[in-house]
Amino acid sequence: MYGKTICTIVFFIFLVASFSIYMGTVDPRPYFYLREPSPCSSTGKQPLRVFMYDLPRKFNVAMMDPRSSDVEPLTGKNLPSWPQTSGIKRQHSVEYWLMASLLQGGGGGDDAEAIRVFDPDLADAFYVPFFSSLSFNTHGKNMTDPDTEFDRQLQVELMEFLENSEYWKRSGGKDHVIPMTHPNAFRFLRQQVNASILVVVDFGRYPKDMASLSKDVVSPYVHVVESLTEDGDGDDDGMRNPFEARTTLLYFRGNTARKDEGKIRLRLEKLLAGNSDVHYEKSVATTQNIKVSTEGMRSSKFCLHPAGDTPSSCRLFDAIVSHCIPVIISDKIELPFEDEIDYSEFSLFFSIKESLEPGYILNNLRQFPKEKWLEMWKRLKNVSHHFEFQYPTKREDAVNMLWRQVKHKIPTVKLAVHRNRRLKVPDWWL
Repeated sequence: MYGKTICTIVFFIFLVASFSIYMGTVDPRPYFYLREPSPCSSTGKQPLRVFMYDLPRKFNVAMMDPRSSDVEPLTGKNLPSWPQTSGIKRQHSVEYWLMASLLQGGGGGDDAEAIRVFDPDLADAFYVPFFSSLSFNTHGKNMTDPDTEFDRQLQVELMEFLENSEYWKRSGGKDHVIPMTHPNAFRFLRQQVNASILVVVDFGRYPKDMASLSKDVVSPYVHVVESLTEDGDGDDDGMRNPFEARTTLLYFRGNTARKDEGKIRLRLEKLLAGNSDVHYEKSVATTQNIKVSTEGMRSSKFCLHPAGDTPSSCRLFDAIVSHCIPVIISDKIELPFEDEIDYSEFSLFFSIKESLEPGYILNNLRQFPKEKWLEMWKRLKNVSHHFEFQYPTKREDAVNMLWRQVKHKIPTVKLAVHRNRRLKVPDWWL
């Protein structure tokens, strides 16, 4: 009896399935063979595929080591290490660490945000390994130095190379990634690369028609102080009570003569210097002074970050890796990775107007609750690894975070490129 019932049910299911297939309401193919993926489908997390141009070494590592030769290809094995004696030049070395990550093969193992491809037709983005910031720092001491002609000539030769590249022509340079973290980097021919994805530290020296958050990537400065790492007890200050261990309330040590928004530094000096719980000192960046600043930040609860010649400065990221709560005074600052990181969880912000009100900053800091400071300090410790530049790269470090930011720009780039290929009248709706 049960056998007849089962046979009847199976026959009924078969009849319904056959009718559905015949009518087209069921597609049996997924159960019998694999479909080719759609070009628009997502198969999970995929690293950004980056083609890196093979430029002569005079455009990059030869500025670090003049003995570097073009005879053999540059690889992760023969890549010169970033010099430990570079001092303040290190803050603009983002271009080096991005290049190193591609020579490494992307870094971070399975967590790499970018991998190098050698077939440009497979690339999502194109990396231009011109050390424009190091070129400015190397070729000439100031804007009027005759040696800056070599910097200009490198830019001319690079643009000739790019404009002859079929891949630059194909997108108008929109899918090309060009780092220029020094405010004066690429200054001679900057307008010729304004369509590209620029890696900058802020927009202080860029007109709005050249750089913006919509197409460009904001990078951290590379910190110049040594990072504070956890000891065996898991307490990075080596003490059980970091709030009490950090005896200085507010710390600033740096150049007080600055342009634009940075002029505020001199005015802040008059308001803050002389207070017993504040260390406010004029200083220049030398190897010894960097060591002194390292110790000063590690022994302070709050570290002051006023604007420099541009809205941001390396000091902010020195504070972060020193686990010193940043006090940011800048009305026009842009911060890296802000779509993923909420800086208000571990930083304090004051407008320029607020900061110049006598007693305003110090009263707020002196009354700051210990429990809230400890909460912000713990959050600061938890995000500090995102601001580490290193080779080989590690998961979620600054290099991988930057490549992820570039990856976020690619859909907009592809939209613009694809539209331009078919439009007879570009942007007819404007």
